[in-house]
Amino acid sequence: MAQPDPSYIDAPIHVVQLTDPHLFADPAGGLLGVNTRDSLRHVIEQVRREQPRIDLLLCTGDLSQDASQRSYAAFCELTDGLAAVTRWLPGNHDDAAVMAEVGQGAFLQAVTDIGAWRVVMLNSAVVGATHGLLEPAQLDLLEQALASAGQRHCLVCLHHQPIDIGCAWIAPIGLRNADQLFARLHAHPQVRGLLWGHVHQPWDEQRGPLRLLATPSTCIQFAAASEAFQVSEESPGYRWLRLHSDGSIETAVVRADDYVIALDFDSPGY
Repeated sequence: MAQPDPSYIDAPIHVVQLTDPHLFADPAGGLLGVNTRDSLRHVIEQVRREQPRIDLLLCTGDLSQDASQRSYAAFCELTDGLAAVTRWLPGNHDDAAVMAEVGQGAFLQAVTDIGAWRVVMLNSAVVGATHGLLEPAQLDLLEQALASAGQRHCLVCLHHQPIDIGCAWIAPIGLRNADQLFARLHAHPQVRGLLWGHVHQPWDEQRGPLRLLATPSTCIQFAAASEAFQVSEESPGYRWLRLHSDGSIETAVVRADDYVIALDFDSPGY
């Protein structure tokens, strides 16, 4: 477990979230005509221009589309140097074992203490399925991490959405046991944020002390409030967060507007 740096206790923690890049072993691989390495590269260039300091880089799943070593190696290469501390978690397209091998294990560390905060990365992926589920071991890990957090504020991250975001088609492929997740979160008021990917669109909602956040993909975007599967021509993006020592979260989504989306519906899709 990473130890907090005392010099950062009173300063905000600068965090960047990248999610759902869907990289392929083939550098030319893409979704609906969007080269996913190219779109990720544009997002990262935007991050470099706008975020001179990054204390923690959170990568919340579907880093790969084909779960290949080459795709994870490409993700490592593209994100190299963005942050001193990097954490990954798997999505439904990922292979956690391959991720651990390429990321040398450290990237998949579940609990990270940094400044006045504890960040918990949960694995909600179900092998061979699109929906998410937190297995008992993951729920136990969460409970232990929260119970031992002391005075630290907590940010919990996973891949699958735990709430209804108003897209009927995506609801069945969300987190199947969200009630068990929220029961544990509500029992620990030091949890200030819940952050996820998977939905390829932004979400920002305050529920009591808990900030619920989702983030656009670094490749194609899903249309908000859609009944059936539908993509939008919005640009890829990322989320930045400032985790303040008083437990408040400052955050926004930024899109790489210099990247022009040109969807090709005759090309392989999501």
